[in-house]
Amino acid sequence: MEFVANEGKSVEICVGNDIYLRHAIKTKFINTKDNYIDIMKEYVSNFYQEGDIVSISEKIISICQNRIIKREDIKIGKWAKFLSKFACHQNRGGYGVGMTINMQYAIDNVGLLKVIIASFIAGITKIFGIKGVFYKIVGMEVSGLDGFYDGAWDEYKDIGIEIPSNPNLVCNEIKNKLGITCMIVDSNDFGQVILGKSNDIKLKDNILREMIKDNPAGQGKQRTPIILIRKKYDA
Repeated sequence: MEFVANEGKSVEICVGNDIYLRHAIKTKFINTKDNYIDIMKEYVSNFYQEGDIVSISEKIISICQNRIIKREDIKIGKWAKFLSKFACHQNRGGYGVGMTINMQYAIDNVGLLKVIIASFIAGITKIFGIKGVFYKIVGMEVSGLDGFYDGAWDEYKDIGIEIPSNPNLVCNEIKNKLGITCMIVDSNDFGQVILGKSNDIKLKDNILREMIKDNPAGQGKQRTPIILIRKKYDA
């Protein structure tokens, strides 16, 4: 097969002494009526071969699980308005608790006291050039929230997308039903997190992160949220 990369990305990537090929798999626009097993069967099965690892954006799994929060269901209070003024406007997804709606989500998710403590500590550590402390304290549910902006799709303007439920279980279900070795990742230009992986993957997470460290997926108009990764063997 011919491997294809998104614009500005490379097919090949070097990880230690190994070279891996990455193929950006184009899908339709995925919504809450879709099933991730059907998506993987339709778009991945024809490309996949034994030994491959498939990297799946956490966003499409979350959407299939209907892990959606509507803007209208979040009631923004005075604390969210106040604290968001002092917060960084970027998280791992690019839009953070500097947006009042994201700050309110954080308060609703982990409680006002924890958010105030996290904000206070983050404010101090920022003076010393240490970033990301707020999200470390409040946790992945908050830092992993996506959506509430229309940078790529109008459909995301009024919804928030939470991180997937039971990502390891999802990966093992895909492996058991389709024979596809896979991992669910939160990957963007700010960094990579391995949220879940099928049990047959023996590589450590730091190696898996290296395979996608340049964020090869395209979740905007490219519609390539799935990356097939294959180790390159010289003839």
